Amino acid sequence: MMLGHRADLPFDRDQSTRFLPWIVALMVFLGALMFAGAMVVSDTIDSWDSTLTGRMTVQVPKDSATDAATGTLVTLLSATPGVTAVRPVPANEARALLVPWLGEEVLDSGLPIPALIDVELAAGARLDASLLTARLSQSVPGTTVDDHRVWLSALINLGRAIEILAFIILGLIASSAIVAVIFTTRSGLAVHAAIIELLHQMGAHDTYIAGQFQIQAMKLSLRGGIAGTAAAAIVLLAFAWVGRGIDAAFLPPVTLTIAEWITLLIVPAGAVAIAMFTARVTVMRALTRMP
Repeated sequence: MMLGHRADLPFDRDQSTRFLPWIVALMVFLGALMFAGAMVVSDTIDSWDSTLTGRMTVQVPKDSATDAATGTLVTLLSATPGVTAVRPVPANEARALLVPWLGEEVLDSGLPIPALIDVELAAGARLDASLLTARLSQSVPGTTVDDHRVWLSALINLGRAIEILAFIILGLIASSAIVAVIFTTRSGLAVHAAIIELLHQMGAHDTYIAGQFQIQAMKLSLRGGIAGTAAAAIVLLAFAWVGRGIDAAFLPPVTLTIAEWITLLIVPAGAVAIAMFTARVTVMRALTRMP
């Protein structure tokens, strides 16, 4: 087992490595939060895209929302090219849509709300909301058409930008971890220079010495990775607990699925892999320059 491997170098007395687990823990903590945030944003965008893109909502003023007027609009919409389904939204369902914004009181408030007709479009269909509004208004004055793509595209673009920013930050965190490992490894090489020279004289190859530093980097980064992951999990669970009672419209969920929790382990695993690879490359390059 690599964890139980006995090192020929006295790493336990090397004070230059004592801060590396803390640095890795902080990097993993921040990286896990960034990665989790990116997954939450991605889930929210996918939810918006699947439920709202490709749909339109027709609003009929309360004074004009008779059964005959609604039936006329349904007939016109059904005959419109690109429309695959038309469904008048029941009044109680339409009123329930206001609950996240106005509270439960709106259900019994008697507040006049327009009648709604849900329109589903075929994949790739593009209807001009202003032209459709003008056409429907000729039959039922005051009718309006809400194209969700107009405002949803701006939210989706913002979400994608946040995703990109999160991964850029992840890249910066990984770069910082690489610098920390390089610094620690070079310090260790300087501290153990005499022992490394002795190992060379005894016939030890550069790959063997690099393996010693690689295993040490794995142990230290694994220790820090576990601590950072645990801290990130506590924070994420705290956010999920605080946000469990929030039911605001379009608010991103603050919980992760089981698959996403498992995916989150990529961060500590990546930190360990980066530390091992960086330590090995650093030592090999340094040893090749030694006489």
